[in-house]
Amino acid sequence: MKQKFIAASVQMVSGCGVEANLAKADQLLAEASARGASLAVLPEYFCLMGAKETDKVAVREAYGDGPIQQALAGMARRHGLWLLGGTVPLACEEPGKVLNSSLLYNPQGEVAARYDKIHLFGFTGQGESYCESNTIQAGMTPTKADTPLADIAFGICYDLRFPELFRMLAPFDLLILPAAFTATTGEAHWEPLLRARAIENQCYLIASAQGGRHENGRQTHGHSMIIDPWGRILAELPGGEGVITAEIDPELTHSVRDRLPALAHRVIR
Repeated sequence: MKQKFIAASVQMVSGCGVEANLAKADQLLAEASARGASLAVLPEYFCLMGAKETDKVAVREAYGDGPIQQALAGMARRHGLWLLGGTVPLACEEPGKVLNSSLLYNPQGEVAARYDKIHLFGFTGQGESYCESNTIQAGMTPTKADTPLADIAFGICYDLRFPELFRMLAPFDLLILPAAFTATTGEAHWEPLLRARAIENQCYLIASAQGGRHENGRQTHGHSMIIDPWGRILAELPGGEGVITAEIDPELTHSVRDRLPALAHRVIR
């Protein structure tokens, strides 16, 4: 990690209209910038939580072009941020599906990294049923990016349950995880999984969540968090829309890894 900086996690309760969601994201990013953030993270599906799963297919964009990507580039430039644009529905080879992709923009509005969600959520129980593979094509490539702020690894929501993904990328300074965890699974597993990923990788973790009752009736867990390499929660937003910030300090990362060199002690790689 290169330097200390302030990071922001943005929590939303996105609705069924792309333009309204983009306007709300812009408003929250302005707040993040005003609070001194150099990096801000939007949640998964920040631009659309549709009335039906196929709605995101209707607004999919070719990589590098389209109103959602243009809006994100403009927000990064306008607010002077490194911006992780939650997830964007990008066109893919499979008809009727999208790639659920995180795009990292630099403060000039240029894409510095792209990650396509690898693990696709499926759950049935307590009156709920989800099958992301019906409308999403799985990504194939674990991804991290070397930026002037930090060496950043990427995951999206359900990826959180698969620690081997992040072991493939270790070491890194910061793990970014936009998400839309359901209320049911989030209450049971969100916090322990987030803290475990930070502890075992001895890294900072920024989790940006959807957090409330959505226009489409879905209930998401919220509890966006920023966690340090010792597993301590530095900031948290239980529910609703808003911004949390925390300082990312390379000296703490070095201290944790020097005192407990678990990454160096790994035998199975």
